[in-house]
This record gives sequence, C-alpha cells and structure tokens, in this order.
Amino acid sequence: MDFRKGSIAVPEERKPGFETLCIHFAEDREAHLGAAAPPIYQCSTFTYPDCEGFAGRHAPAPGRYDYTRTSNPTTSLLERKIAALERGEAARAFASGMAAVSAAILSCVRAGEHVVSISTVYGPTRRLLSDYLPRFGIETSYVRGTSVEDFEQAARPNTRLFYLESPSSLLFELQDLAAVAALARSRGAATICDNSNATPYLQNPLALGVDLVVHTATKYIGGHSDLVAGLVVGSAQRLTKLSALEGELLGAVADPFSSWLMLRGLRTLSLRMDRHQSSAGELARFLQGHRRVARVYYPGLDAHPQSALAKGQMRGQSGMLSFEPVGGRRSQAFQIVDALRYFCIGVSWGGYESLAIPIQVRAPQSGEKKWIIRLSVGLESIADLTADLNQALVNRAT
Repeated sequence: MDFRKGSIAVPEERKPGFETLCIHFAEDREAHLGAAAPPIYQCSTFTYPDCEGFAGRHAPAPGRYDYTRTSNPTTSLLERKIAALERGEAARAFASGMAAVSAAILSCVRAGEHVVSISTVYGPTRRLLSDYLPRFGIETSYVRGTSVEDFEQAARPNTRLFYLESPSSLLFELQDLAAVAALARSRGAATICDNSNATPYLQNPLALGVDLVVHTATKYIGGHSDLVAGLVVGSAQRLTKLSALEGELLGAVADPFSSWLMLRGLRTLSLRMDRHQSSAGELARFLQGHRRVARVYYPGLDAHPQSALAKGQMRGQSGMLSFEPVGGRRSQAFQIVDALRYFCIGVSWGGYESLAIPIQVRAPQSGEKKWIIRLSVGLESIADLTADLNQALVNRAT
C-alpha cells in the first residue's frame, strides 16, 4: 500500500483507519514542495521531452500523463483514495453521477441481454434502463429486492446484470448484498451497487462480493453542494477495460478542479457523516412519535423491517430519510414543506444544507400511491431542525 505522511513511509501492517486514509493515502507532499493540500493540475495537455516519449504515449511510463480525458494527476490521486476507501483495486472519476452509472452499466451488458434492477432505483437510472437501453435490445425487469428470491425469480438465461441501490431512493429499503452477489456469480452475471447514500464510510459493497460500486459524488463525497461528479470502483481488471472504453471514448471525464474539490470533501467525510447520521436519527425518532406522521422510512430505526440487515452490512446510516404525513395527500405534503424554514426545497442531497421535497411514491406491498416528504438532513443545529419540522407539522392546514 502506497501510504505516505510527508516523506515517511508507513508500513502496510499498520492498517491505517478510514480517516487517516482520507488525509494521507497516496499523498507525496515532498513531490509538491511540501504542500499540505495537493495542487490542481488544471490543464488538458501534457508535453513530452522527446519524440520517443510521444511515440510511446499509449503506454506511458509511471508518473507520465498524456491528456486529461485519459488521466490527470489530480484526478488520479482522487481515484486512488476512493479505491482504497471502498476496498477496491481501482477507480474512475466521471463528470456526473449519471455518467458513472451509465458507464458502469454499459460495461456489463451488450445487445440482447437482460438486467434485473430494484424498482425504487434512482429515477434517472431507471430512465436509462427503461427508456434508453431498449434501443440497443437491452431489457430490464424490476423487483422490490428485499428478498434474494426476488432476483432469482426475475432472472432469465440472458441476465447479465443485477443493479442494486442499498439503501434505495425515497423508501430506503435494503438488499442483502452478499446474497445477491453470490446469486449473480452463480449465474455468470455481474452486480453493481449505488453506494451514494451510505458512502464508503458506512458500507463497502465490494467487500460483500459486489463487482462494481458507483457513487454520485455530488452528494456526500463532495459534501458542499458545489460540484457535480461521479465515481466507479472495482477490480483492476474491470476498471482498466471500463476506463479505456466507457471512460475515454464516451468522454465524461471529471475535470481537475472537481477532483480537487472531492479530495477536499474526503478530508471531512467521516466527521460530516457522523453529524448527518446523528441528526437524522434524532429527527427520525422525533417524527416516529409525532401524531401527524403516519410512517417514517429510515433504516436506522429499530422499527424498520430490515433493521437487522442494516446493522449487519452497514456501519451506520446517512442523513437521508422520508416520512408520510397522516392522510398522505398532495396538499398536506406541499403545505408542510412550504412551511419549513431551515429545510430548503431542492433536488439533490448530501450537502451541508438541509433539504426537503414532497414526492409521490407507490407503496411496495399494496401498490397504493401516496405522498411522502424526503429529507436530506444537513449540518444545522438539531434543535433548530426539530423545531422547524414540528412547527410545520403542527401549523399545516388539515
């Protein structure tokens, strides 16, 4: 393991902790004049000292770069850190979360093949699977995914990918990652897990047998609502091929400044996730006992039907949760969100600011449509956030 603190090599057997990896892994500060923060190589083109070097650019020597669409020193440092944090061998950074998701999926399937995905997958991912990939003869079946049997029953002879997102969007249901990964291997299929919600701080799907992990790094990894980026992590074999094809040829490369911002975000990731988790857990328990709340969707609650699985494959929960107001009507959800003062109305999540959106979902078991409110709990005072939710619930029109 290439691990440096300044110019002092730290032995492999030390097994540095997560926070230490975020700050020191793969840093070579002496190579950058002792700079505590890595420099930004904000350039597109790297030059060569002679024609022999240029002629061999398709197999550059270690430490040499050619063109930022292929690789860049700032982005390479980010990729090495993310791979280590996710317990993978390699990573590729992309210009958006959907660029990462698209590249990962396209690296696993070809025309005429089949995908099984959870039904509550991130909306744009579902659009890719349902609206775009069929033009290439790739079909997708959707399952609830709370049981491994859901995937087994939906699989076909030509199934080549199981797409997972655990916890899932909006309703925060989990999949048994180890069990689904084992099923996929037995059928010659790959597995991808969107780990944006949990981050590598709280969950490592690769360690449970999943083949590829994707992140919308715009969310918690960036953490400051000031960048758009994505990440794919996996084995060196898979990432070498993915980087050369879906990475270089489709061209959605992370720019150096975004990579530098993600490196900055990693410095405080564990601190922020601890605060997000603490505040979200407190708000979930508050909402669970509120007379105007019918149900709370948060895997960190003991009442969550998959609480045992959450404790078994995760090290904690993020700042994401949803709740259903009593009645579950559109007007109620809108009135509550409009009455909030500290929770802003906006898409995305995972930044320092708290966000709330009303959204209609289909209940997993009954199929009934109902309105819920999704919260991204930020870093504000928990007392202020609790009081804000309470006044919105109490003062809303009935």
